[in-house]
Amino acid sequence: MNLWLTRILPDPRSRDARKDIAGAVDMHHRLMALFPDDVPSTEARRELGVLFRVETAPTGSQVLLQSTHQPDLTRLPPGYGTAQTKTLTPLLDALRTDLTVRYRIAANPIRKPGRTTRELYNLSSVVPLTGHAAEEWWLRQAEASGLKIITVQAVPLDAARGTRRQDAQHIKHNRTQFDGTAIVTDPDQLRTRLVNGIGKGKAYGCGLLSIAPDRLGR
Repeated sequence: MNLWLTRILPDPRSRDARKDIAGAVDMHHRLMALFPDDVPSTEARRELGVLFRVETAPTGSQVLLQSTHQPDLTRLPPGYGTAQTKTLTPLLDALRTDLTVRYRIAANPIRKPGRTTRELYNLSSVVPLTGHAAEEWWLRQAEASGLKIITVQAVPLDAARGTRRQDAQHIKHNRTQFDGTAIVTDPDQLRTRLVNGIGKGKAYGCGLLSIAPDRLGR
């Protein structure tokens, strides 16, 4: 399986780009439009392995799009920005036990309390996690993904928001960005989680795990 990473640098002068950056649902539709329309499944995002993350820096925004099919960048609107695609397959092939890596993920840490707990504490069916609870969530997810965390820095992000076109449902996924270093404990499991993503809200900018070998590590 090939895995592709596309880096898009939206032009702030583009109205389309500004609109997409502001809304997770709009960005989802924009990125899905870069792929064939005839994917034989109602689960097109999953079939195409589409995950993305929008990052904001003082120099501007960038969109990281990961997919198992190469996107057609000519489908971006004129003046949208610059974009470049590379394969991640060599990175997947190079994963080995005890390799030290740097990681980043913007995830949607949540807890789903049972009925009794919900009724006792008047909780909703999905409880967003923050602070230490969010870090503990990530540590569990990382372990299940073939990573042993060495360091972690957790930074709350703005929620991924938008309104779905098909049913006008309002979407909100609270996000926390986790950065740090880790040791690979299970390369095969890590490859699976890199391709499939982690947690909820994958269609709307959550769950893309990015790694790179840590040259200062082992």
